[in-house]
Amino acid sequence: MSSQPPESKATLPATVISAFQQFAAQDAISSNSLHPFASSPDDNMAVLKKLIETANQAALSLNAHLSMPLSNPKLLSLYRQHTNISYSVQQADQNVRHIVNSLRKREGITFGEDIPLERSQLPEWFLKRLLDWGTAAGMEAFNDPERDGHSTVVLGGKVLVIDLDFSVDRTIPDRPVVDIATCKTAYAIPNSTATTGNSISLDGFLADAIRDFLTEVQKDDADRDSVEAARLGKRLSDHLAYLMKLDHLALSEGDGGLRWFNFIDRMSLEVEKLAGSEAESLCKQESKPAVPLDVFLMRSHALPLPYLTTPSISFLTHISPLAYLKLLRSAPPHDLKTTHLPKVDIPFQHLRKSLTSHPRPQGVCIATLVLSPTAPPAHHADSMSMSALDTRPSSSAVPNAADMEHVFPAAREAQGPQGQQFTWILDFTDGGKYPGVVMSKSRMHDIEVVVNPFSGLDHVENMQMMSFGTGSWVDLLLNSQSPISPERYTAVYTSPTSAHPPLQLRLTVPDEPGFLLEAVPVRTLKEVWGILEIVREQCWLNETLCSCQWVPEVPDARAMDGDPEDAVVTEEDLQAVLKGTIQPRKIPVNVYLPAQPPSDSLFGGNDMDAFSLGEPSSQRRTRIVMTTPERPPISGLVEIGVTFDPSRPRGVAVDFSGAMGVDVRSDALEEVCRRGGLFGLPGRVWKKAHEAV
Repeated sequence: MSSQPPESKATLPATVISAFQQFAAQDAISSNSLHPFASSPDDNMAVLKKLIETANQAALSLNAHLSMPLSNPKLLSLYRQHTNISYSVQQADQNVRHIVNSLRKREGITFGEDIPLERSQLPEWFLKRLLDWGTAAGMEAFNDPERDGHSTVVLGGKVLVIDLDFSVDRTIPDRPVVDIATCKTAYAIPNSTATTGNSISLDGFLADAIRDFLTEVQKDDADRDSVEAARLGKRLSDHLAYLMKLDHLALSEGDGGLRWFNFIDRMSLEVEKLAGSEAESLCKQESKPAVPLDVFLMRSHALPLPYLTTPSISFLTHISPLAYLKLLRSAPPHDLKTTHLPKVDIPFQHLRKSLTSHPRPQGVCIATLVLSPTAPPAHHADSMSMSALDTRPSSSAVPNAADMEHVFPAAREAQGPQGQQFTWILDFTDGGKYPGVVMSKSRMHDIEVVVNPFSGLDHVENMQMMSFGTGSWVDLLLNSQSPISPERYTAVYTSPTSAHPPLQLRLTVPDEPGFLLEAVPVRTLKEVWGILEIVREQCWLNETLCSCQWVPEVPDARAMDGDPEDAVVTEEDLQAVLKGTIQPRKIPVNVYLPAQPPSDSLFGGNDMDAFSLGEPSSQRRTRIVMTTPERPPISGLVEIGVTFDPSRPRGVAVDFSGAMGVDVRSDALEEVCRRGGLFGLPGRVWKKAHEAV
């Protein structure tokens, strides 16, 4: 027997500069991922630990060199020269590596699918590509030769079997057409009697993914997009790889392993039934045959969309007024009698097509429940139920919605190949294709309390988390590229119908750090509902702010030197001011975002708030406050407050103080907020005040 070669030992870096140079790279530590709800928090933790170890080694090395007598000036000069050369070489190497890594990590950038130029070779080429995708995912792939215009492909794991039947139309020999005829999945545990039938939803999902790829590659040369075809092929390959994760876990559990494939379908049926009940309740309240989609999302749970982007379940959490308007205008006629799905005014087929388009429509927030190959957090080891301590989810159109509960399969107990652990996560990035959701520090703490209610007790020293790179979450939302955090932002709101003068908005930046929410480890459906309820409020606030073009406030030179146009004042201007009929060039409006009360935990606060888990969430509703001067000659301010309130018909509540003699209906203002005109409310109040004169 030949002896094994000795294992090579890891060598230390040659110099102190080369040791620290690896941490000076621009992407060595991601500033937006230094919290537990990032996509890969463990990677940054490993880099920080390695940095500490390297610092300790460098300190030992430098201390050892201090005892060396260096009296030769020429030797010191050579040391300096060598250091400068080493630094230049390391810097060049680092820049090259950064460029190469940036090019490799680009999302959505592909070189296109290698589609054959000869159309007659397309059927054989496609079947070979399908077999390659299955093999790359770890499946056994088989292909029967074409017979009578049909070809069969079988992709099998240890438990999962996918049977695909393709039809090949060779009516035109030079232009054969391939289409998927049937797709069937089956599950069977080896050496066991545990079997189950196919999942109709999964069958349709895989068939649609294959059909989309075939449709793209079989277009005419002028219309075919090889890059889009490559994206669709990559998506199909990712689906097969994800199913193989479930296959490994199902095999490791034996007879009970089929739950990894079945529980998504079972849970989807119940959550869709809940969404249907909520939509029915809202329809009765509004006396409408279908509830508007944006109102449904504001007042109910997130809309479940099984098998939207992955072989799992996604949740539509929020949609902006502009995105909803585009959906509504492009939607085909909707027949509510032919569907068992929730009665919303957007057909589900059109909704799914829009949400899966590339790129995804702006103003849409989608969370997907997926199984991630990461180790579970430490608090998942505690099996004690904390649901009684958490008040979320706190809003629903159905009274018994809080009783619904699903515990996800415990991935901690089962391990994949090579002992790899898995965790269920709620992903807000669609697998890294899109940025996460900008969240304030207080709402990140609320999410922390949902997934781990006793987390605040572990931080009695009130350890604060640094907001690396930004001064406020508003800066992260509106001005993420600038390292300077301004105190205020300004914007000009112009009425589309010129009903009032332009509004000069002045937003005061709250002194609260921000983070990018990317992925949250979850164990139960109730945790998912609670997280999505918090994210929904933040998304409403984010989309409301993004409806205007904000710029950092800078000193106005004309205001400091005096505007020459204001120097000439006529008698008519004086009388108009006294009567209150003067038309201002701009109406000043101050905008404030009241901060939520702090609380203890990883994301901040005081010690005793950790016990205030039963605080009603209605006392901490998201709110926007705007103040504007009263109409002359009345002194004082008009204050308008808009609060996120799912109990209201439009999901928001509007209240105002001041505006003496002005009669404005609150429901009309709430409808304006629903349609994206929240920052135009001061102008409407101004118009009503001048009409009352």
